[in-house]
Amino acid sequence: MQDLSAPADCRRGIALAVAPNGGRRTKADHPALPISPQELAECAEACLTAGASMIHVHVRDAAGQHCLDVDCYRATEEAIRGRVGERLIVQVTTEALGRYTPKEQNDLVRRLRPQACSMALREIAPDALHEIAFSDLLGWMRRERIFPQIILYDAADVARLQDMRLRGVIPADDIPVLFVLGRYTASQHSSPADLGEFLGVARQASFSHWTVCAFGKDEAACAVTAALLGGHARLGFENNLFLPDCTVAADNAALITPVANVLRHLGRSLETAQTQRAALEAIW
Repeated sequence: MQDLSAPADCRRGIALAVAPNGGRRTKADHPALPISPQELAECAEACLTAGASMIHVHVRDAAGQHCLDVDCYRATEEAIRGRVGERLIVQVTTEALGRYTPKEQNDLVRRLRPQACSMALREIAPDALHEIAFSDLLGWMRRERIFPQIILYDAADVARLQDMRLRGVIPADDIPVLFVLGRYTASQHSSPADLGEFLGVARQASFSHWTVCAFGKDEAACAVTAALLGGHARLGFENNLFLPDCTVAADNAALITPVANVLRHLGRSLETAQTQRAALEAIW
């Protein structure tokens, strides 16, 4: 008799995150770039409707510069929660952008106690001297139920993180990671083929919860490719302003919509904040 149960890959949910602003772009790049807490809250609501289950937030200081300010983050999270409640995971970042030391990044997480936090391995643990503090931070985050995501820029980063895990620096058998397909350069355009650099070493290392972000008009193609290969995707103005047809997106939600629609048409379900939390809790 034919087995009519749903295949496992159709039951697995795909998490879409929005990265709406980043730390570099301004409204001169796009007038709809959200910067203030209220603008980020409105963006969060629109992206939730489009299919996102997480928002990756950067905040700015009074001069409009990227900052790791606890009060700025708290005001932004309060505004987002006022619009969407717990229907989105709010992920902050410790990304330094050349402005902050590993200690300052570490201190932000401990003072803010966010729900989720992304951290660039090269910035928060740039060498062996910083590994103890990084390990202590991760152990504290695990006890406090704060979800980490480690930003990795190439296969060497993946291999280093795996080595740290094997040496016990990572206080868990698994940890969520983000693969950055390309670099922050003016002419960067990522391709789905860029994922190949990561996949072999990542599968060998068995990082089960991996997400991709990409640059340029093929951002959507990279996202769908990652999803079909077992990963998740992050989209938004932080890395890309263009729709797949090369026209400028009206807002961040417009970048989420085509990816969500394609995945649904292909029979894939999208994670909600609730189901994504459960998936993250299973490994952290």
